[in-house]
Amino acid sequence: MFPSLCLMMFLQFFIWGSWFTTIAVFMASHGMANLTHWPYTVNPVAAILSPFFLGLIADRYFPPERVLGWLHILAGFVMLIVPWTVDNPVLFIILLLVYNLFYMPTLGLVNTITFHRIERREEQYPKIRVFGTIGWISAGLLISFILGFFSYEIIPEKTSLPLYTSSIAGLVLGGYSFSLRRTRPPASGRRASIRSLIGLDVLKEMGSKSFYIFLFSAFLLCIPLAFYYNFTQIYLEVAGFKSIAGVQTLGQVSEVLLMLCMPVFFRKLGVKRMLLIAMGAWIMRYCLFSLGAPDIIWGLIVMGIILHGICYDFFFVTAHVYMDKQVPPASRGQAQGLFVFVSNGMGMLVGAQIAGWVYNLFLDSKDTLSLSDWQLFWFFPAVLVTVVLVIFSLAFRELKSSHCK
Repeated sequence: MFPSLCLMMFLQFFIWGSWFTTIAVFMASHGMANLTHWPYTVNPVAAILSPFFLGLIADRYFPPERVLGWLHILAGFVMLIVPWTVDNPVLFIILLLVYNLFYMPTLGLVNTITFHRIERREEQYPKIRVFGTIGWISAGLLISFILGFFSYEIIPEKTSLPLYTSSIAGLVLGGYSFSLRRTRPPASGRRASIRSLIGLDVLKEMGSKSFYIFLFSAFLLCIPLAFYYNFTQIYLEVAGFKSIAGVQTLGQVSEVLLMLCMPVFFRKLGVKRMLLIAMGAWIMRYCLFSLGAPDIIWGLIVMGIILHGICYDFFFVTAHVYMDKQVPPASRGQAQGLFVFVSNGMGMLVGAQIAGWVYNLFLDSKDTLSLSDWQLFWFFPAVLVTVVLVIFSLAFRELKSSHCK
């Protein structure tokens, strides 16, 4: 089943998982506890700019495999420098922004490359995408259970080892990308415009109310998602978990199991039901985190992490397939870029700021949140997801696309 695409997906998410789930702990241990929301701010800022790469370069002028290679090589070199700037928080955040400007476009690129090579999206894409989840799991296990041998009795998440791991993996994928079979730019010869670059042509192409509701819901849903990505690792540290990155991989383990069943879910449930199930799981996850906080009930907290499989698969995998089905082949890069722009970009940007504001509101002059603070903290994203679920369930209507193969 396309082994070259599977390896590409594995490395793509191994890179992201190496630093994304540990950076807040690393910053807190280096005197930047009140700035931990900034990596989750510059990350979506980069995602907002990524459609320019996807729409202009990968769709029109160069094979997406070459663009993927150069972006990963540049990102890898930047990440090598990041750990050396911990004594300068401003420079640290700026370099993370530069890194993400190179990395975030690659999320859409690997999907664009994959969808150009496969014919049966609902059946084949989840089987390839599951290797991305395995890559994320591998990164967490490597950090928690192997890098610990080299961190001199300091938990590895507090060291720069995860950042160096991400850098090396990025350089490897950058080189590997040049060995992939080249895909002809699908929109070569088509005139580029600002409208097409940021996906407005795709919006005009689709033009249905439900498509707009879907994008708006994706934007809203990524606001509470920022709470999970930014603060779960800090929450686990306060709750007494030692292997933080390793524990978080439990969410990806459940993700793997569900991903393999996704073709069946697509046939039996359809897009709307799958997205509603994802939202329901998100509400349950935050409620479990809240209930588990006062007395540190590890079972409830772990159950909340395991639910990440449903949360992620039923939303993001479903959304990527839905976006690809709505547009003709020449607009695939723009469609994937538009979704990255709306979700990982605008949604996560607003979410990171809101999550950071709520966290700092509780933090005040303390070093860390108390367990009672954490109980209230997780109540906020649960309410936000509930609002999105109501809006989406009432307004979205699943329509069959004319671009289905």
